[in-house]
Amino acid sequence: MTDILSNTYVNTAMLTSQALGDKSAAALKNRQEAQAAAEDFEAFFLSKMTETMFEGISTDGPFGGGNAEKVYRSLLINEYGKAMAKTGTVGVADYVMSSILQMQEASGLEV
Repeated sequence: MTDILSNTYVNTAMLTSQALGDKSAAALKNRQEAQAAAEDFEAFFLSKMTETMFEGISTDGPFGGGNAEKVYRSLLINEYGKAMAKTGTVGVADYVMSSILQMQEASGLEV
């Protein structure tokens, strides 16, 4: 009889730890997705901020200008934004992430 009870206890403990592990794994995944979304927002925000710095620069000349340069400049500006967001020195992503997590907690999602 004690073997049956101890086996039941062990099985229940294993199932509980598995369930908690699944919840913590889901919470970790949720937190990582929130971090990625916050960093993407910060990169977009910083790209738009730096875009205005390049508006007044004229590139007319023998090797400059044209539609291709406009396309490549926008790609370069996007990469500047991503690079600045990766450093985390501006801090916009931290505030966005905390807001995302607060909204998720208010809606009852695992955080």
